[in-house]
Amino acid sequence: MNLESYLAQQAQLVNKGLDRLLPKEDEYPQSLHKAMRYSMFAGGKRIRPVLVLASAEAVGGSPDAALNTACAFECIHTYSLIHDDLPAIDNDDLRRGRPTCHKMFGEAIAILAGDGLLTAAFEIIAKTEITDKTALANATLELAKAAGSMGMIGGQVVDIESEGKDIAFPVLEYIHIHKTGELILGAVRCGAMLGGASKEELESLTHYGRAIGLAFQIADDILDVEGSAEEMGKATGGDEKKGKATYPALIGIVEAKRRAAELADIAVSSLSGFDHKADPLRAIARFIVDRKK
Repeated sequence: MNLESYLAQQAQLVNKGLDRLLPKEDEYPQSLHKAMRYSMFAGGKRIRPVLVLASAEAVGGSPDAALNTACAFECIHTYSLIHDDLPAIDNDDLRRGRPTCHKMFGEAIAILAGDGLLTAAFEIIAKTEITDKTALANATLELAKAAGSMGMIGGQVVDIESEGKDIAFPVLEYIHIHKTGELILGAVRCGAMLGGASKEELESLTHYGRAIGLAFQIADDILDVEGSAEEMGKATGGDEKKGKATYPALIGIVEAKRRAAELADIAVSSLSGFDHKADPLRAIARFIVDRKK
């Protein structure tokens, strides 16, 4: 399959949904809504929402029923980037080739823009028109858990607290699984739930989501070492400067690449019981470890 074309098509679908569902720039207070939209429509691969849609399709469901949830995941992801870039956390000036939200709008508005996107995510998912209300409730719970203190935020906290320290490998794995992996896993599981997955299908897709979630963050660690700022749209080499816990720092770049490739293989193997409708998920698993930005 042509993954580039598929990702572009699905990203366009998500962008249209986000444009429709989020407040317009001219809605009062304009400064807040401009900041929210500035970060939301700054570009990006839209991997998390695409995973929601692709997982729904893989189990024979309609992507239309999963679109609001896909948009909700992107709201959560973008809010986390806005807050990550703040001086109190990563203190970054560039994101996706543009000044970060706090550089454009100030720290106070950036914090509140992130808060606005976080809460918008649950408003958006609650507006889903679907017959299976139990599946929607389960997906909402899944999103909340993936984004909360036992998921993404928990991983971010341990990441911050581990800077400049010698940490054990299980702590590094915890950071990666929670900071990045939980939201990716949640996207896969939510798409499957809304697509009407059987218990066995959901279990297989859970294995897939866990593998690509960890692989994604390892690939990010590698790109921070080997990637170019021009391709990445942000400064590289920041992990080493900040003393962050990463796979290349702890086990070396060669072993990190081997582990990422192994996880991609595990993810693809998890889909052995699915037909061609899961081909986008197979291609995304490879793309995650082979990408250059």
